[in-house]
Amino acid sequence: MKSLRVVFLGTPEFAKTSLEAIHHSHHEVVGVVTVADKASGRGQKINQSPVKIFAVENNIPVFQPEKLRNPDFLEELRKLDADVFVVVAFRMMPKVLFEMPRMGTFNLHASLLPDYRGAAPINYAVINGEEKTGATTFFINEKIDEGNILLQEELSILPDENAGSLHDRLMEMGAKLVVKTLDGLAENTITEKPQPQVEQPKNAYKIFKENTKIDWARNSKEVHQFILGMSPYPAAFTTLKIGEEEKGLKIFGGKFEISNHDKVTGTLDISKKEFKIYTQDGIYYPLELQLEGKKRMNIKDFLNGFRSFDGIKMA
Repeated sequence: MKSLRVVFLGTPEFAKTSLEAIHHSHHEVVGVVTVADKASGRGQKINQSPVKIFAVENNIPVFQPEKLRNPDFLEELRKLDADVFVVVAFRMMPKVLFEMPRMGTFNLHASLLPDYRGAAPINYAVINGEEKTGATTFFINEKIDEGNILLQEELSILPDENAGSLHDRLMEMGAKLVVKTLDGLAENTITEKPQPQVEQPKNAYKIFKENTKIDWARNSKEVHQFILGMSPYPAAFTTLKIGEEEKGLKIFGGKFEISNHDKVTGTLDISKKEFKIYTQDGIYYPLELQLEGKKRMNIKDFLNGFRSFDGIKMA
């Protein structure tokens, strides 16, 4: 089978798994482009992306340009004489970059395009209670996530699965799909096809902090799916009032029951034995949570941390 020269562009763990799969295939990774090293945390420790760490360990040349249009960077990439660029979880690319290789540039996206274009496809598939999702490889063009599809594969979403678990399964499946796409391009056995025209495709916009607050006025199933779709990251939150102090409470998982009640939505009952929050059509029971300033814990340990429950309510 013909071997392709590949430049890989990506940053997080999700991307590293695809890079690893290509490296272990018969294709050759001739260069890697990733984000610049960043200082973070209290000690301002310099952090390298998972993609860079893997590339350095395997003696693959690494490029970390501040600007993707930098002429020196573009010239260095041209010299690598790649057949194709592969993009997984990277940033917006200028035309001068994605049009450089003779076969073009393809991207791996964690959804069944055209649904869930955007930055957070895994989160929104869970939030919306989808029963299936998948991964798509497609040629990059000037529109976000709208290029011609190369290959697509479905994956069932498990009952009560959270975004973290789905992320890990799609990461493994996506890596295999990337190699399969390279094989197909090398052997000229893939026919690219335009994405289906859908009047209102489901969107997966970037999630900001203000998007992670739980709306207890929704029904129990929607609340449950929202929490699963935000877990473990960025994490859904609500706010507790403990005495005069307000504290954020992240909820990572729980269960719910549908029941008639005359309580105001978003109010709580809390005791040594249970913690319940009233929704539009029932009760939600948090089981994994983290109070601001504390570590993540199960419900039993959380409730044991309080001497008294007087004065605790939803803010």
